[in-house]
Amino acid sequence: MRTTYRRLTPAILLAVLLTSCLPARFAWYNFSDITDYRIFPSRPLPKSSAPFYFKTSNRPADSRLSKLDSLALQDKTVAVLIIRNDSLLFEHYYQGYDAGSTVASFSMAKSYTSALIGAAIAEGKIQSVNDPVTRYIPEWKGRDGFDALTIRHLLMMASGLKANESYYNPFGQAAKIYYGRNLRGNLRHLKMAYAPGEEFAYRSINTQVLGLVLERATGTTITNYLYEKIWKHLGTEYDASWSIDKKNNGLEKTFCCINARARDFAKFGRLFLNKGNWNGQQLLPAAWVEESTARVQEPGSVPYYKYQWWLARNGYYANGLHGEFIFVCPSRNTVMVRLGKDESSVNWPQVFDILNDRL
Repeated sequence: MRTTYRRLTPAILLAVLLTSCLPARFAWYNFSDITDYRIFPSRPLPKSSAPFYFKTSNRPADSRLSKLDSLALQDKTVAVLIIRNDSLLFEHYYQGYDAGSTVASFSMAKSYTSALIGAAIAEGKIQSVNDPVTRYIPEWKGRDGFDALTIRHLLMMASGLKANESYYNPFGQAAKIYYGRNLRGNLRHLKMAYAPGEEFAYRSINTQVLGLVLERATGTTITNYLYEKIWKHLGTEYDASWSIDKKNNGLEKTFCCINARARDFAKFGRLFLNKGNWNGQQLLPAAWVEESTARVQEPGSVPYYKYQWWLARNGYYANGLHGEFIFVCPSRNTVMVRLGKDESSVNWPQVFDILNDRL
């Protein structure tokens, strides 16, 4: 539930109002929520004129899925989908949500942003993941450490950029880029904490810099680029959107904030399951899908993360702050989606791994 000014003491309210408008917005809206698409301006992602529908499975209900239902009910879950061979084995909604309910993606959007980098490379808008970031953000040239920064460093969360990932500090960087209204201005003041490629550090600012690179490289809005390259081809059933920082000339929050329905999130997983191919149309190079999700051993890397995807025993997944997941298991031709209202107490990737083994 949101905290409003009416619940603040006069002293706290005065302190908030005498500081910047950012902490005031943090105090008003409180911590992030899956309904935050209602408070931010956004750009539309129209639904498809020819929707794709997953088949309904005819196989008998599995007792293990009833246990999954019980688990979801205890864990502030709002949606769980399990799709194998394009058939819905399980589709349940909770807490008043249904198939038509919009949910904010949070950091699942990072995986979409990564896919757009792959699309831009395939189109020649970006030459390579090894391109220096200063090719697209030339105002960073000559700044300490920035000339060595590449797109790959950003994708791998090994940029060395000075940042924090605290979601509970109204004065911290995460709050600035989430609630702030000037993403380009925030990026202008970034500094290096250590050399690019030196170590892995999960920071949302890396994905937001990728967003600026995409905007500069493609010459269009990131929402439009997603729509043209991926979204309009996926047979989406519902209108969606991507939140931006401000109404006029806004920049997409590429580290978060694609607002869509569970089935349409699953279709992005299906695209990767089929190595970038959607019903015969190659939307992303198969080589990019493989490169994005394959483990590597190199300086600054970790065995569980690659190109804005988390890597699991049986597959890989996009992951959002409040327990949003798009889990892809190529060996079992399976996509699983879990959406939630709060940070999950359940290790859902582990649950998905177990289900993949046993279903």
